[in-house]
Amino acid sequence: MKRFTLLFSAFFLTSCAGTYNFAWFSINPFHPQGSSNIEFLIGGLWTTIWISLVSLILAAILGLIVTLPNFSSKKSIRSINLIYVEIFRAIPVLVLLLWIYYGLPSIFGGGLSFNPFVAGVITLVLHESAFISEIYRSGIQAIKKGQIEAARSLGLKPSLVFLKVTLPQAIRIITPALMNQGIYILKMSSLISVIGLGDLTRRANELIVTTYRPLEIYSFLVLEYLVLILIASFFVRKLEKKFEIK
Repeated sequence: MKRFTLLFSAFFLTSCAGTYNFAWFSINPFHPQGSSNIEFLIGGLWTTIWISLVSLILAAILGLIVTLPNFSSKKSIRSINLIYVEIFRAIPVLVLLLWIYYGLPSIFGGGLSFNPFVAGVITLVLHESAFISEIYRSGIQAIKKGQIEAARSLGLKPSLVFLKVTLPQAIRIITPALMNQGIYILKMSSLISVIGLGDLTRRANELIVTTYRPLEIYSFLVLEYLVLILIASFFVRKLEKKFEIK
């Protein structure tokens, strides 16, 4: 934290020495205009957090479904997972977002349309589920086969073995990695602003249009995301210690 303070102070002092006419009052909470601007910028915080949480939960569910074909004895079924993962990991998030929001509705002649929030969730879920499915796979493979065989010897059906023995242990193993993907989703959610979602980034862009202060507003936006990510990272580290396998 001290390093960040020193770095920010150095940036501020350096900026003041330049030829640019800085207007830091525009993000000063003790200045009337700055207070109004900050209130407007923070107004997009809930949207950013909400779309990230919804996307993470749905991506975790879809990722589990996508990873199941990995454990089939049939190569044709296993290829389903491979095709899905390769496709959605290869497509850039922004390109996928634009295709879903602008391109997909045209296939149905305008009969299908998404609002920015829904289009953003679909995009993040499809993209992230491809990565999360691999996290599930590694977690499931990390479980000792002896435990699975012991459960089967007790007469449990394969589905019950998976739900009662394999999955609970796998979730414990992958929880820290899953939360790290949540942080990644939080950062990637800023891309949804290009289609009009009123998140932190969109609010910053709208404010710049009226204030003509890009450096000051974007500096505050950087600070917002920095605080969010640092808080999220703190809880992830706590989870890593809690779920540490000994």
